Amino acid sequence: MDKTKRPLRKSKRSFSRRLPPPIRSGDQIDYRNMSLISRFISEQGKILSKRVNRLTLKQQRVITIAIKQARILSLLPFLNNEKEFERPESIPRTIVGPSIRKK
Repeated sequence: MDKTKRPLRKSKRSFSRRLPPPIRSGDQIDYRNMSLISRFISEQGKILSKRVNRLTLKQQRVITIAIKQARILSLLPFLNNEKEFERPESIPRTIVGPSIRKK
């Protein structure tokens, strides 16, 4: 059989490099484990998605519950704003008396 007439075969293996799991078997997922929980929160204080975290569905659910419990107990802030909300300086208003109409 000629090499040119052989059908093309796609490789069944993916060449993407497997990264180590973010949660090891010894890690306990708990609302008190702040070093573990803080890895799954963005800079704005949002919970990162399962796809970004590379977690299983079960792990993501437990992490989400632990983060929410830590927020309720004030261990974590609900919002992580670096800059506090600043109001622009107010413009002084001029007081205008009642308008007088001439007839």
